Amino acid sequence: MIERYSRPAMAKVWSRERRFATWLCVELALVETLEERGDAPAGTAAGIRGKAVLRPERVDELEETLQHDVVAFLTSLTEQLGEEGAYLHFGMTSSDLVDTALSLQCLEAIDLIRDGLGRAASVVRDKALRYRDAVMVGRTHGIHAEPTTFGLKLLTWYAEIRRQERRLEDAALGMRVGKISGSVGTFAHLPPDVEEATLARLGLEAAPVSTQVLQRDRHAHLLSTLALIGASLEKFATEIRHLQRTEVGEAQEPFGSSQKGSSSMPHKRNPILCERITGLARLLRGYVGPALENVALWHERDISHSSVERVILPDAFLVLDYALDRFHYVVEGLVVHEERMRRNLDLTGGMIYSQKVLLALTRKLGSREKAYALVQEAGRRVWDEGGTLKDRLLDDEEVRRHMDPAEIDALLDPKSYLASVAAVFARTLEGGAP
Repeated sequence: MIERYSRPAMAKVWSRERRFATWLCVELALVETLEERGDAPAGTAAGIRGKAVLRPERVDELEETLQHDVVAFLTSLTEQLGEEGAYLHFGMTSSDLVDTALSLQCLEAIDLIRDGLGRAASVVRDKALRYRDAVMVGRTHGIHAEPTTFGLKLLTWYAEIRRQERRLEDAALGMRVGKISGSVGTFAHLPPDVEEATLARLGLEAAPVSTQVLQRDRHAHLLSTLALIGASLEKFATEIRHLQRTEVGEAQEPFGSSQKGSSSMPHKRNPILCERITGLARLLRGYVGPALENVALWHERDISHSSVERVILPDAFLVLDYALDRFHYVVEGLVVHEERMRRNLDLTGGMIYSQKVLLALTRKLGSREKAYALVQEAGRRVWDEGGTLKDRLLDDEEVRRHMDPAEIDALLDPKSYLASVAAVFARTLEGGAP
């Protein structure tokens, strides 16, 4: 991923230096297990630790000739060691090392995503509570529907983020495994208890069964989860972009005092951060397809997944980590125009209250069909001729026989739509979001 969208902590997880350091941790964990069993001389692991220095440049130099990164890595270490080097990679195959280390890197990266989701949930929750009673028009199909509140809109985001947190934990569980089962998963050279003890030192569990590799449905699940989190961020960002449109003007992302919105139009304040989040979500979705294709490897393993994962796993984590940070920044600094929300409520002359009128007339007339026809005709006239719903209703003699102006006014009060908002907040914040 380019530096523009890479934050330091996540970039460090996926750096070459961290990859080699993690490989060495896995190798040392096995040596410690061999020592414990008496299969390696006491002090072997300590000797390796004291002598071996990670030399990425030397690994690169060796790989040019060897054309195998794991062999190049091991050679760069054994060059620095004496007899201790004989116990590096003892009984292992390359994927034992690479897949186990990759799980550790993924779990470290998941920790950062978990933190980003937590920060996003917290700031959205705070904003939802702040604007719980900020009345605005709800929109369906992009058209004014009925009154809602901005806080309720944000509360739906909060509940969705919490669901994503649980999905991430499920994906993390699938990655909290390693394998040291050998070339085709038969433990031909090291028994299962060596695998279990070694992985326990690393905080991992042994995959119940493996081939030469950990099965890639685990990694596909993880990448699908990252993409799904990105889809939620895109949903939230798209809503803010719509609300920032000049014709709507109900909310906008923060805009710095020295910020420039356009090279040619000085007045512009564009939702560039939300647009950036939208674009990055497309990248995340793009990584899911290759991850799913990686599931079907030939027999006990081929290497077609390797080159793909070197790109999609680091990039997916870097993209999502950055997008979460930008989303937090946007919500924290979100500018909310409550007066514009109230003004927009009246743009349709009261037509957003049509269902209340429909239900009241249905009770009076005893027929939903008759009531619907009366209200729809009043609405048609507002659309086509202007005026307000109240005026057009009172133009109809049958409506006047059943309703007086004060009764209609009561039905056209937005507060009557929001009596249950507090209960929805209580249910969501106290009971969790299923």
